[in-house]
Amino acid sequence: MRRPAHRLVLAFVLALALATSATAQDYPRLKAGQWETTTTSSNNPGAPPNKMTMCTDDAVQKQMTTFGEGMRRDMCSKSDLRHEGDKFIGNSVCRIGEGTLTSHSVMTILGDTGYRTVVSATYDPPFMGMKESTTTIEGRNVGPCRDGLQPGDVVTGTGQKFNVNTLAKRPPPTPPALAK
Repeated sequence: MRRPAHRLVLAFVLALALATSATAQDYPRLKAGQWETTTTSSNNPGAPPNKMTMCTDDAVQKQMTTFGEGMRRDMCSKSDLRHEGDKFIGNSVCRIGEGTLTSHSVMTILGDTGYRTVVSATYDPPFMGMKESTTTIEGRNVGPCRDGLQPGDVVTGTGQKFNVNTLAKRPPPTPPALAK
């Protein structure tokens, strides 16, 4: 079952926010250009991974880091991070609607051209029927932006295109009520 693009993007941004609790000055700088990301989740075993393409530059990276910091500040009572070599290891406790999301993440940086983030989460009460999940996001730089993409442009696996700059200007969407 395909999720609407805005729910996929919210899930992606939330996973990144929880996985990358670094402050803007600590966060690793990734190479500008076109990035391809693949997201898999334990909630959809056997389902094909969600793929996205994004064109980024330094300004977009700073904006996404600032947006993630704001989400953590507004939603999380705990957001700890430690940096060990090429890894950022985080633990967070966040409110989503009336529930609590507890997560542990490990983001492995592969120079400035790749990363792999694994987020293990538990939900209390269950979120959309899920008690726990593991989400893996793998990203790699594939060169300069092409296909007419400008910094901030995202193309989902279903071909929907939007620019993260328009998302950052709006208040974050309110998550749906949690399933009991």
